[in-house]
Amino acid sequence: MPVTDPPQHIWDLGLQRHSWLWKARASGKEMVFGSFAPILRDYGIDDYRADATRQNVVATVHVEAGWSDAYPLEESRWLDGLDRSSGVAHRYIARVPLERPDAIRLLEAEAANPNVVGIRDIVSWHPEAAKSFAPRPNLMGDPAWQAGLAEVTRLGLVFDLMLYPWQMSEALKLVRAFPETLFVLNHGGSPTDRTEDGMALWRRGLRALGGEPNVRLKISDLVAYDNEWTLESLRPVIEHCLDCFGPTRSMFASDFPVAGLHASFDEVYQVFRTVASQLSHEEQRALFFATANDIYRLGIPDPAEAPRGCHV
Repeated sequence: MPVTDPPQHIWDLGLQRHSWLWKARASGKEMVFGSFAPILRDYGIDDYRADATRQNVVATVHVEAGWSDAYPLEESRWLDGLDRSSGVAHRYIARVPLERPDAIRLLEAEAANPNVVGIRDIVSWHPEAAKSFAPRPNLMGDPAWQAGLAEVTRLGLVFDLMLYPWQMSEALKLVRAFPETLFVLNHGGSPTDRTEDGMALWRRGLRALGGEPNVRLKISDLVAYDNEWTLESLRPVIEHCLDCFGPTRSMFASDFPVAGLHASFDEVYQVFRTVASQLSHEEQRALFFATANDIYRLGIPDPAEAPRGCHV
């Protein structure tokens, strides 16, 4: 079965545009959920292809990789200049901080690029600074930020939503206030608090968001929140994701190279394949290929729909 991988990242540290990686290299300290040492190196298209070589990946979506806000629009233009003929970085989710005074101008410029199909402005805020991706809490309720989101919607772009479970009630208000916006919840809703209460909060929040027709789910990098993972520890998390959103509104994805901090590419997809093995062929096709192909307008011919006698 062909695979579309809807979040992966590439970077060239020589460009000095990824301050979060440079800070990790300079400090030598652990950030977010562990040591970043294994990914403090250039990671290009060929590196991704080597990691994914056994999984039949036919196209990927490059999700913004924390490019410096001081250089808006540059990441998409840099990607445009790469050899993407292998299908890696076939489409992009660009980053625009939605509360910026010039957000509308930047969004229009990104939307003019046919390779840009969505926007991500991470709202994940944590009281521990090392675990916080957003500059401050409650971004989703900020009127200026919401004005930027309205422009994302007007331009026909998807919005990738990355948050923590304790922000899901705020997110629920947001997705209901923007019914015309198509949201894609990242990383299975980031179940980071593995305590009983923490997982109960995640399960309730995911269930509520799963009831909203304008939300899709990206099941990716679950190993970031379960560093001592096993198949049996990840299985109930994936099954709850599928129970809340259903296979046709969900997609599997690698989040490489970040997920490589805790698992190999093949290990990630072996877990996906094992858990999904009880589903129908059509449901598996949606999870591994079709949902991302449709949502992110990849335009990859579906082998299941090829005329008899033709080979894709």
